[in-house]
Parts: sequence; structure tokens; C-alpha cells
Amino acid sequence: MTSGADEQVAHGPDRGKILLIGDVGSAFLDAKAVARERYEVCANVAEAIDAASKNSFAAVAVVISAIPTRLSASLKGLRDRCDAKIILLAQMYEEPAAIQLVNSAYNGVKLANDYLICPVQPDELYESVAATGGPSFRRRTELVQDRQTEPPIAVAPGPAIEMRIRNLERLATEDDLTGLKNRRYIREFARQIIERARRENGQVTLLVFDIDDFKRYNDLYGHSTGDDILRQAAVLVRRCCRSHDVVGRIGGDEFAVVFWDDPPRTPAQKTERRSAYADHPREVISIAKRFIKELESAELSSLGGLGPEGKGVLTISGGLATFPRDGQTSQELFQQADKALLDAKRSGKNRIYLVGKPQNDIADLE
Repeated sequence: MTSGADEQVAHGPDRGKILLIGDVGSAFLDAKAVARERYEVCANVAEAIDAASKNSFAAVAVVISAIPTRLSASLKGLRDRCDAKIILLAQMYEEPAAIQLVNSAYNGVKLANDYLICPVQPDELYESVAATGGPSFRRRTELVQDRQTEPPIAVAPGPAIEMRIRNLERLATEDDLTGLKNRRYIREFARQIIERARRENGQVTLLVFDIDDFKRYNDLYGHSTGDDILRQAAVLVRRCCRSHDVVGRIGGDEFAVVFWDDPPRTPAQKTERRSAYADHPREVISIAKRFIKELESAELSSLGGLGPEGKGVLTISGGLATFPRDGQTSQELFQQADKALLDAKRSGKNRIYLVGKPQNDIADLE
């Protein structure tokens, strides 16, 4: 027997809608395309929990940036009042947090069922929810009870389909040779993180570099050895960078690293950061120096030995550019970093130059 409240939830007028929590503009490519008959929008979790207690929704889509603190606790509150599938809408830099939440459980149920990288199309999100069963997504305990009395309910794609989807997503964002992010991902990530830095008075630094005389390695030792060199360079640069920095291969022997920092939380921290990084982010310069040393000391023994004595040394040339000092958009930052890279090449290679300082490479800076 169901209560009046249960009847309201089971037969609410919003049964086929997606409950969207957060800023529509930050989640969708075309915010105007969010149709009222498909979405109900709430500004915060408190409003969403109230809406979910009155109506049954096909799914709940949560814009992660709408919940700056205690995201896990907020999702638990939603789970207590709503049985719909929860989809996280994450910016690229929020993907690690989204993965952690999808892999976390609460009362035997995932905190979030899945996540998507923003921006997305409203129709695509709605259709993907409809294709996976919509309102049929219910708590695992209820599914067990259903299976005792009736055939299983098709509530989601099977593991094989989910694996195929994840593999396709990986192929679309990763370089298949090195395992780094690919050109498309790096460009979009840089755009998103610059927009975030613009809002929160932060800085983003872009490093673009390539391997000196890489064609000579290919010509002397073959393309298989050249591929091994690219893989080793990828391992070394990832080892030197911080866990949240994004490293990618953007073509051939050219790589890019997007360095970014959490925004300052207090006025004192903002003042301290502006003072410390007024010229250029010092931590990034330190990372770049460490990477150069790693390359110089790499014996490349796994490559079978390179060079006249069976031992080769990799060197790189690169350019550094920082938002907001050197450019206001990701395109401008890439252009400036490429120019600095060209200056480094013209000046003898094996160095990284800063934008606007062709007379100095990072070895001259403390």
C-alpha cells in the first residue's frame, strides 16, 4: 500500500523530465535549446531535493561546478529522496572528481551512475537517458525485489556495451601511441581551464615542446625506435608534472602541457599568488627544468642503445606562455608558445624560452 506522497512521486507530471541542477549555460552548448517539456532546472541541491520529493524524474543531471563544496554529501541527500539515475556534468578539469564519485557507493548504490564532459547538447543528454531506460532506473534493492516476482527490468546497458562506450570515449580523447591526451582534448581543456581562470583570477601556463632532431632518430634507427622515443618522452614528462596537470601529444614529436592551479580562496592568498607569479609561474619553470634533466640523464637502455657509444641523449626545445599575461584565449596562448618554441630552435635548441624573453631561457631564471 502506498501513501499519498508515494502516489505523488509515482505519478508526478515530471516523470519523463530530467532534473537539472546548476547553471544551464555552463553545461550545454546551446542553453536556449533546453526545452521545458524535457528539463526542470534547479539552481541548487536544496531546490532539487524539494522537486524530487514531489515528482519522479527520468534522471538527475548535476553540474559539478554548481556544488563547490561537500559534493559527496549533496549527492547522498539526493539519493535519499530520489531513485533516478544521477549523471554528473563535469568540466574537463573536474573529471577526476567525477570518476571518484561514480566509483563511490552509498547504501549499496553508486553516488553517481555516470558522468559526461561539458559542454553537451540538451537533446543528446535527454536521448541518452531515454535510451537507457529513463524512469526505470531504480535502487538496487528494489530491482532485487522485482526479479523475485517478474522478469528482470532492463535498467541500463550491459557491461559489454558500457565497456565499448568507454573505449570509444578513450579513443576520442587519447593518443594511441603514448597514452597521453590528444590534440583535440588538449585544445578544449585549455579553453575550459582558461575560462575558469578568468572567472577566479587564476593563471594557466602552456608548455609546447618537441624533440630535437627527431627525424634523425627515425632515419638512423627506424620508425619503431622513433615510436619508443615518443613513448619514453611521454613517461618522463608525466613523471615530472603534477598529477592535475594535463599532458598531451599534439602531433608528430610535438607535445603540450597545460599547467593550472587551484584558485586562491582568500584575499591574502590572492595577494600572495599575484606577488609570487608576477613574472612567471615559478613552479612551472621548476618542473620544466626537472624534465630537461630527466631527458639528459635517460640512458634509453630500453631502446637498445642510441648514439655513437650505444647511449643516446634526448633534448627538447620548447616555449612557455601564460594566461593572462601572454594571451587571453587558448588560441592566443598556443600561438605565443609556438613563437617561443621557434625562438628556442633558432637559438641552438635544447632549451625552453619564455614568451617575450628571447634573450633568456629557463636555465637563466631562478
